[in-house]
Amino acid sequence: MDLPVDEWKSYLFQKWTLLPKSVQVTISKAKTLSDIFLHSSSLLQPEDEIFLKRLSRDYLVEKDPNAPLFYREKGNNKFQEKDYTGAAVLYSKGISHSKPNTEDISLCYANRSAALFHLGQYEMCLEDIIRAQTHGYPERLQPKMNLRKAECLVTLGKLQEASQTVSDLESDFAAKQTLAASSFQILQKNLHRLKKKVQEKESLPETFPPTLAKAFEDMDLKEENEQISSASPSVSLCTDPLKGRCLIATKDILPGELLVKEDAFVSVLNPGEMPHHSLENKWDTKIAIGDLYCHRCLKHTLATVPCDGCSYAKYCSQECMQQAWEFYHSVECPLGALLLTLGVFCHVALRLTLLTRFEDVGKVTSKLRDEISNNISFPKSKNLVKMLNYDQEENEENDKVVKTPIPGCDISGKYENNYNAVFNLLPHTENHSPEHKFLCALSVSALCKELEAASSRVLATGLNSSKLKATVTPELCADLNIWGVAMLRHMLQLQCNAQAITTLQHTGSKESIIANSRQVRLATGIFPVVSLLNHSCSPNTSMSFTSTVATIRAAQRIRKGQEILHCYGPHQNRMGVAERQQKLRSQYFFDCSCPACHTEELRTAAGPRWEAFCCNSCRTIMQGDDVLSCGNRSCTESVSRDHLVSRLQDLQQQVGMAQKLLRSGKLEKAIQQLLRCQQDAESFLSIEHTMVGEIEDDLAQAYAALGDWQKSAAHLQKSLRVVEARHGPSSVEMGHELFKLAQVLFNGFAVPEALNTIQKAEKILLVHCGPWSDEIQELQKMRSFLLDLPPIPAGPLG
Repeated sequence: MDLPVDEWKSYLFQKWTLLPKSVQVTISKAKTLSDIFLHSSSLLQPEDEIFLKRLSRDYLVEKDPNAPLFYREKGNNKFQEKDYTGAAVLYSKGISHSKPNTEDISLCYANRSAALFHLGQYEMCLEDIIRAQTHGYPERLQPKMNLRKAECLVTLGKLQEASQTVSDLESDFAAKQTLAASSFQILQKNLHRLKKKVQEKESLPETFPPTLAKAFEDMDLKEENEQISSASPSVSLCTDPLKGRCLIATKDILPGELLVKEDAFVSVLNPGEMPHHSLENKWDTKIAIGDLYCHRCLKHTLATVPCDGCSYAKYCSQECMQQAWEFYHSVECPLGALLLTLGVFCHVALRLTLLTRFEDVGKVTSKLRDEISNNISFPKSKNLVKMLNYDQEENEENDKVVKTPIPGCDISGKYENNYNAVFNLLPHTENHSPEHKFLCALSVSALCKELEAASSRVLATGLNSSKLKATVTPELCADLNIWGVAMLRHMLQLQCNAQAITTLQHTGSKESIIANSRQVRLATGIFPVVSLLNHSCSPNTSMSFTSTVATIRAAQRIRKGQEILHCYGPHQNRMGVAERQQKLRSQYFFDCSCPACHTEELRTAAGPRWEAFCCNSCRTIMQGDDVLSCGNRSCTESVSRDHLVSRLQDLQQQVGMAQKLLRSGKLEKAIQQLLRCQQDAESFLSIEHTMVGEIEDDLAQAYAALGDWQKSAAHLQKSLRVVEARHGPSSVEMGHELFKLAQVLFNGFAVPEALNTIQKAEKILLVHCGPWSDEIQELQKMRSFLLDLPPIPAGPLG
């Protein structure tokens, strides 16, 4: 949810329509952000703030003392069902609602440690045991938890600590006689067995396969670009009269070469579909993104550490929690519900402004203050010119002349990942609609008023951190109009400059042999260097993410002097040219003239192959608008588009029913249903249609679950044909599909075919995901295993 909730948007749009025409014209024609903000914010009335606060009450972010028991009991139910992941998440929800140093939080931590133990997460289990003890875990329950601690220590090979823990337990139990002697015998027997196993492992030399050793070299940029931080020396920052700033290759670049590796200057976790709480449904038990990822570094974790002040913010460690508190969460914590109501863009804008306190932004603050008092535009502001170091005399005084002034660079001409670079991202003020600017300005104004009110509450916490004091100094709060203009600028910037941080989410059942996955949006971030890349519907780069770090690699050979291009979302393999142009025009305010758009405009009216209908008589692609005719001139077949669309919708429903059967484990029925769907699809859809590929992929899943690897591989081969037609032979989607085929061939012991497919998948995924992706690691393990096998006569899959 980038923008505010629909109710607030509708409310403000209605307010806009009721404004006098003269006021609308004043705001519409305002040339500066300060004018827009000051005129709009003056219209914010108390009844508007009351309405917004009422909307915010729908989001439960405060700690509820009754929630820990509820979540602990729900977690216990999941634990008894052996759904340990679900149990861990529910215990985490209980922890988030618990106050520190209470029995509630200690019990939830202890229970979660048990779930983590069964998941094999022994380090995290030990951490939770320590947390439970720190928060006052009841003495009567300590022995059982310490037994779990000893088991973890043995499994991890920490034998000295394990022996000491067992010794302490023996002494304690002997004194209190709280546990049967048989439990000690079982533990000692397991301890002896695990000790022997660990000793055997410790005697082995530590080695790394050649492929992994090579991968170590790719962890970071080998050389630092002297002009652009976080970028390879293979690229240079230039300006173009039409495109503005851009990155150009300084040498020939090979596919897979690392070009940019940049940590987000700011990122905010995507809250997803936040449930609206009611008296009947007060506590949510669904697993959300915010339950599985650190709200600061975006690391995946089942052992979150909560904010002490709210139930929403969760972190992977105490360190992340403390850093978030000092840098921004001390201000955001009391505003949690309001920020969820106002949307991610408003949240990012606030966090950007908060982080300016830790950089040398005196010139920025001075510039904003002058912007408000002197009513001058951002591009012509003398202070802004000084801030950007464009003033020639100032440069000459420093004996560093910047011949080509590039916005965002420092006095030496270097472009870095800092607030100066973020500030100089274009807000496109003139392109946004007056209604949108009004919505953003009033949302920011309402946030500023709450920020001012909350600042006293933050100071009242009594923390002594110098960084915390800096968040709410009287000087900073004296003129929130300065912050308001800055936040409005950032909120308008985000429409064109926000980057969706994504992660691969595994789908399907836990028992599935084939690992299915899809890209999901994890967070929204600002990456100043990544923002330098211009768009192409057929880009020459590929982007991936590890936590908050964006990695850009060459997806193809890039010649020296060629521009480095990135796709903003509308890709030629996912959208038709008309849809892409509409998307780029409405969100990014430009018409795309990339080669892919020029080429596609010249194509026939048949539409993309992955959406095409085919003739029932001769299998040729159908063409036309309302009435489709066979592309084969010797065939007279024709049919209405509406009829074919209706058939496609019916087919989608039938496939959906088959997928439900597949998920519930009714494999034979699912296969029968899918085979009927396959036959129906062949009668009117192109062999490269997306629905055909989906059916083949589902059949492959079903046959793999039955252990029929030969049929599974055959259907995946057909699915590959569809993926290649839609996304291209070197696309990341092709890599994922080849990975699934490699798994099937591996499980079927088709050694030559598996090794060949592993090589193809690895070649593609290395370019898009890098050597440390989970799929690359799995491919390397499969290859090592197959190469170690004794020679097996070639034959069909079993």
